[in-house]
Amino acid sequence: MIDLIIVLSYFFLIFFIAVSKGYNKNLSADEYFLSSRKLKWPSIALSTIATNVNGYQFLGMMGSAYLYGLAQANLEINAVQGLLIAAFIFVPFFIRERVVTITQFIKKKLGERIAHFYSIANISLFSTITLGAALFWGAYAAEMVFKDHLMFLHENRIIRIAILILLLGLFSAVYTYLGGLSAVVRTDVIQFIILLLGGLIVLIVSISHLGGWSELYEQTSEKMHLHLPADHEKLPWTHLLGLFFLNINYWCANQTVLQRSLAADNLYHAQTGLMVGGLLKYVMAIIIVIPGIALYGIVGDSLPEPDMAFPYLIQNYIGTGLKGIILCALFASLMSTVDSTFNSLATLWSVDIYSSYINKKATDYQKVNAGRKAIIFSFFTAVLMGFILLYLKFENPGAAFTHDLNEFRYYINCAIVIIICSSILFLFPNRKGILIAFLMCIPINIFFKNFIPDMNYFVRAFWVIIIGLAIAIISSRGKINSINSLFYFNSKRERNLAIFLVLSLLLVHLVFH
Repeated sequence: MIDLIIVLSYFFLIFFIAVSKGYNKNLSADEYFLSSRKLKWPSIALSTIATNVNGYQFLGMMGSAYLYGLAQANLEINAVQGLLIAAFIFVPFFIRERVVTITQFIKKKLGERIAHFYSIANISLFSTITLGAALFWGAYAAEMVFKDHLMFLHENRIIRIAILILLLGLFSAVYTYLGGLSAVVRTDVIQFIILLLGGLIVLIVSISHLGGWSELYEQTSEKMHLHLPADHEKLPWTHLLGLFFLNINYWCANQTVLQRSLAADNLYHAQTGLMVGGLLKYVMAIIIVIPGIALYGIVGDSLPEPDMAFPYLIQNYIGTGLKGIILCALFASLMSTVDSTFNSLATLWSVDIYSSYINKKATDYQKVNAGRKAIIFSFFTAVLMGFILLYLKFENPGAAFTHDLNEFRYYINCAIVIIICSSILFLFPNRKGILIAFLMCIPINIFFKNFIPDMNYFVRAFWVIIIGLAIAIISSRGKINSINSLFYFNSKRERNLAIFLVLSLLLVHLVFH
């Protein structure tokens, strides 16, 4: 009961913080979508990483670490690549153009048709898989850990999870609807602190039961490698090739992630916030991946489902009170992703679709109202997708489900990489050729999937993107901008911190090879 009280108090606190400034019908579009462009680097760093960390990290990635070991950390630490590229190539362009959405930048560089495809692809992805997966993981974890407290919802486990998906989505949608990006950032900062605290508790407890840090090498030495053989089913070392491009998609072309940087007070705060976010990704890799490896050292391969790693640690090794804090951390990771995605969907719909095609003379009130309606609509699509993912999960409970979801996303993400790279690379972009490259990504993906089924999905994404970029380069006569000319450092301090991050990433890969 103490744990349940802690969780309910957490929900009350988050809602109070989100709506503390009250519901304002007269918010300008800039206030609602970009918090008046006044965000400082601490808020950008914490809110960006809180948005990135999702329930699937705690459940799916910890479960994958239980199966595959330290190699799973590549998906966390190599985010530094994407964050640096975003900070010093893309964000300076975005801020200079004072865009509200990335679509507006693409429209200026590649034309309205490609920008429209980009926006529709993102709206479709965010309103279905992104939101649905976040809601599914949060509800799934809550039910696994607190099923005894939640029996009042329904006796059937699947129906209980479905009810939780509905309730968690509704809660996040309501405060995002009311407060816009300001509410999202205020809650994200608190939620990051909570999820960090909960993650540290799980880390310390798991290492303690294993017998200490040195036991990771004594008992699980085979799982302490970042680079697995090239023929590994899920995480061969070659997956780093595809991961590099996919990090460009996530950190450089994702409205949900970059909305804080677009709302920065200036370029200094945007670049510093993203680099501090890069440092935080190392911390998140430790608290998400290491407990999964430690659990393998404690119980061996006895878990029937890898995604039970996180709930198993909580149920068996965490006491009353601390268990409530950890569940709050899980909910924090869920809601920081869901509220940010709702806000970005509202922005994309209002700016890219409503104001550009439906009502070109829309007032600020009409723009904000259109965004709020998009939140309501995406709430229903998100819940529906959450139900679909719930069905898929229980169809194959033994799989590392995080990889299945990644594969779903990458069919669209590969195409988005082509567009965002083309927007800055080419001296004379051939818009028709780039559009063909964008549209070809899904058929090429399907071709590889059917004719080379054993190819790892990260490696498949690499080749799809390479082929798409080749089409774009050939159609644009091969004339690209100098790579060095694309980088812009606000000051020597930002440049030196960037060099430190690059060297630190290389060192981690060398040490844990």
